[in-house]
Amino acid sequence: MTPTIPGPSGFPSRLLTALALGTLCALPACTSAERSAPAADIAPRADAGALEDAYQQVVSDVLPSVVQITTADGLGSGIIYDNDGHIVTNAHVVGEQKTFEVLLADQQQPLPATVVATYPPQDLAVVVLDTPPDRLRPASFGDSGRVEVGQIVLAMGAPLGLSSSVTQGIVSAVGRSVSEGEGGTTLGDMVQTSAAINPGNSGGALVNLQGEVIGIPTLAARDPQLGGGQAPGIGFAIPARTVTDLADQMIENGEVTRSGRAALGVSVRTILGDGFQPIGAAVVDLTENGPAAKAGLRAGDVVVWLGDEPVTDVGSLSEALAGLQPGDKVKVGYLRNGDRHDTEVTLGEV
Repeated sequence: MTPTIPGPSGFPSRLLTALALGTLCALPACTSAERSAPAADIAPRADAGALEDAYQQVVSDVLPSVVQITTADGLGSGIIYDNDGHIVTNAHVVGEQKTFEVLLADQQQPLPATVVATYPPQDLAVVVLDTPPDRLRPASFGDSGRVEVGQIVLAMGAPLGLSSSVTQGIVSAVGRSVSEGEGGTTLGDMVQTSAAINPGNSGGALVNLQGEVIGIPTLAARDPQLGGGQAPGIGFAIPARTVTDLADQMIENGEVTRSGRAALGVSVRTILGDGFQPIGAAVVDLTENGPAAKAGLRAGDVVVWLGDEPVTDVGSLSEALAGLQPGDKVKVGYLRNGDRHDTEVTLGEV
């Protein structure tokens, strides 16, 4: 009797047994030609088939949890969060609207839904179906802290209104801080992926091959050389741990009570130097007894360095803060009357 070899999820144990023995004869589909062929010639085709099976299983498991959201401004995507009909999506999908139409993957007619709460600083929102069906398929959220560069991922959503669409890529980077356009919100700890993220994909699911949601696709990079159009293969997703933390707060409290976002406690504006080039973020106002005030900063100071990052304008200061946590002690470099000074600030929370 041939011993079996436990295989990873998505790969049949019989296939791995046959490969370990140097032959594929144990498979029912073996032909006489394959029985005589070297295992090295057969293995790549068999592995490809097993990977394809894994893809199809993930799509079958997760796609019923992905919905299309229709608003007055267009279309977006969302993920069924629980059996009570809560759905997580992007705040920019929801906008200022209070009611929506939600199309489930297994239904022909949309269902009415109402906003629960939005949190624009992390571009996240929760809506709820007015009358949830008896049988929903909430998604399984994974541990985004274990996401690694090179992992295969699938993005699921409704790009360009094409509901239940799937694209494939890899995790390109983790821990990115990115801004949503000129003067937009800076999002921290983002997952970068090569999976295509097109208009309408926002709010959908970025999924690993275990069928776990590891992030919510939110935006694609813009390429100035393409006239500000989307840069192919560079998309960003809110990590799952951020999604579940904030969504739980919004469902329980109707708002986010713990943001997890670091704050310096200042209002700033970009200041220009010689040649009209930005040279730093000038402090306009400070939160009374806030982190910056306690560290000795004053209105008129120009922040030029935060932690390990240079600060040249308001955007770069926001991006530097997005990569830090409340309670972190960081070095702040600033100019006062043209002289350079340094101080240590214990960051607060937004």
